[in-house]
Amino acid sequence: MRSIRPRHVPHGRRLLSSTTATSPVSVTPITSLLIANRGEIALRINRTAKRLGIQTTTLYTDPDASSQHAACSPNAIGLGAANAYLDGERIVTLAKLHGIQALHPGYGFLSENAAFAERCEKEGIVFVGPPAKAMADMGDKARSKEIMTKAGVPCVPGYHGGDQGEAELLGHAREIEFPVLLKSVKGGGGKGMRIVMEEGEFLQQLKSARAEARASFGEGGEIMLVEKYIVRPRHVEVQVFADKWGNCVALGERDCSIQRRHQKILEESPAPNLDDATRLDLWEKARTAALAVGYVGAGTVEFILDKDNGNFYFMEMNTRLQVEHPVSEMVTGTDLVEWQFRVAAGEKLPLTQDEIMQRIQERGAAIEARIYAESPEKGFLPDSGRLVHLATPKTDEDIRIDAGFVEGDTVSEAYDGMIAKLIVRGDDRETAIRRMERALREYEVVGLSTNIEFLKRLCISPAFIEGDVETGFIQKWESELFQPLVAKPEVFVQAALGLFASSAQAETGPHGQSLGFGQCASQRTYAFKSLDPLVTGEGEIINVSVTQKGHQLFDATVSQKDQNAAEYQGLVSTPVPSSQKTSLTTFFPEARIEATVVQDPNNDNKISVFQHGLKTELSLVSPVWYEKALGIKEATASVVAPMPCKVLKNEVQEGDAVAKGAPLVVIESMKMETVIRSPQDGVIKKLAHKEGDKCKAGTVLVVFEEEDVSTT
Repeated sequence: MRSIRPRHVPHGRRLLSSTTATSPVSVTPITSLLIANRGEIALRINRTAKRLGIQTTTLYTDPDASSQHAACSPNAIGLGAANAYLDGERIVTLAKLHGIQALHPGYGFLSENAAFAERCEKEGIVFVGPPAKAMADMGDKARSKEIMTKAGVPCVPGYHGGDQGEAELLGHAREIEFPVLLKSVKGGGGKGMRIVMEEGEFLQQLKSARAEARASFGEGGEIMLVEKYIVRPRHVEVQVFADKWGNCVALGERDCSIQRRHQKILEESPAPNLDDATRLDLWEKARTAALAVGYVGAGTVEFILDKDNGNFYFMEMNTRLQVEHPVSEMVTGTDLVEWQFRVAAGEKLPLTQDEIMQRIQERGAAIEARIYAESPEKGFLPDSGRLVHLATPKTDEDIRIDAGFVEGDTVSEAYDGMIAKLIVRGDDRETAIRRMERALREYEVVGLSTNIEFLKRLCISPAFIEGDVETGFIQKWESELFQPLVAKPEVFVQAALGLFASSAQAETGPHGQSLGFGQCASQRTYAFKSLDPLVTGEGEIINVSVTQKGHQLFDATVSQKDQNAAEYQGLVSTPVPSSQKTSLTTFFPEARIEATVVQDPNNDNKISVFQHGLKTELSLVSPVWYEKALGIKEATASVVAPMPCKVLKNEVQEGDAVAKGAPLVVIESMKMETVIRSPQDGVIKKLAHKEGDKCKAGTVLVVFEEEDVSTT
């Protein structure tokens, strides 16, 4: 089995200064590795380890027993409960029991746990990450800012001390002046972070931030920092890498300003509209930050850049390889996981700063889009469920997909809802954006909600194309990014043709009404309703009649409210049904249109149509005779859980009169708090769950009095 061997790497003059170790460093080849993470992270690490000839073992919990990462390595060990990825003591014990030499913590869970890194070191297990002390210094946000200030790295004005009483923190916030930002000293990924625009909301936001931080980071997570909130900030971070010989380089910067819930959606490198002087200064300050704590391995130094004056400030350092590292790999032509292995083995960095700069100048720009299970039009509420249909873009040297799921897998509510990362490269930023938008058009997902349609809109946003980005980008351009679209009649025609071609649908079910005799009837009608809030006419019934005139020859009529019927004569259509989906090419009078029509087997009323690179979600409406036959009646108005969750707090009581928009219930899902608000004016008849109850998606949370239910 081939292992990582030491090799001589010439180090010439560097663009930026660095230090050199005064004594030799021993080199220990890595031959066996335990990957202490899950999903696409584990698959990503395993891919590089396998190429380097390193024997790997993966871990999995009960929700991940049938996951891709559990099957990707020769050996896999079950941990049990969903939270067992955080059981560092047990993971170390398993590594020793199985004679594993090294451990890679991935970029989540235990990857920034200094006590875990120290435990590995004491047990003689090579920890593929920074030294425990450097991790502790940079992981404590208050301590890290002290170190950065001493090293001359500019920091955001704020309070990072031990006065943690509510009154004391409010006093410090007044001194800093509103707006301020609250965040946990153990924070990351936007968890336990709140923007407080005015004094009156400070205490409520503080309590909410602390509750979320405790749930995400455990004991100590409730200790908060109070910092000045920069109104028009950009989030720019620098990828740094240091070895045990005292060398440290910057592998360019990434702009991560496009965010929701303080979490990144889209990252790119190089950062747009950044002058060279500021860029090199950022690199220098990032390296200074790493060297100030004796850093070793991959790390990300994050800065806030003020768009109004061009100043930048140290925010924090993530002492791990981050989710967005493929962007840096694309623009530098490197494998940073391989760098991690080599540095952990005691080797020198593979490239000098000059060589890195040359590569960045030659390789253009790269963008990464995170494909999440969530509903952007519903405030980016996370979702979960089975991937009943999944089609992905074709990959090549400039289009890459890092994914942890395949068709048929289930995205669990127990973990973060990221399905995959789509990364593209172009010779310049404009080319990279066009490639990203084109690749997103080839992405098809059915079974749960995703942000793919939203990402497409981002890529064609004029402000984004111009590089006019900031962390409030989505809020600033909300009306444009969420502007409703008008679904064309061709969408409904192909939805009907797809169902018509499905033998199962043609023979059974109440939705398509035969107007001929027997099972061979050649005419059927369908009633559709849009499920997409971004499609105008949501809730409106669209009737489609399809008549088969001959082999692959159809007539179709689309009837919509307040519109003239759209009639199509002699349409040539070639449907190819398979399982729950149908691919078809239809020759309309003015265009040939290819589409995929997917009927969700978990909800046969739900139809997804992929046409022209866009997705339209429809619902099949049951005819009146079917509802009467089964005695289906309109239920009392209620509010349901939009996703699997835990009830944290009921904000109302039974009998309360509430106004539309009033908070009803606070829920937690994927370690994020969400406030469920009233969709109407009304009186609370029943609270279905008490605090602490766990609920499935669609579970009723609140029921209104019937007399207050709107009849519209």
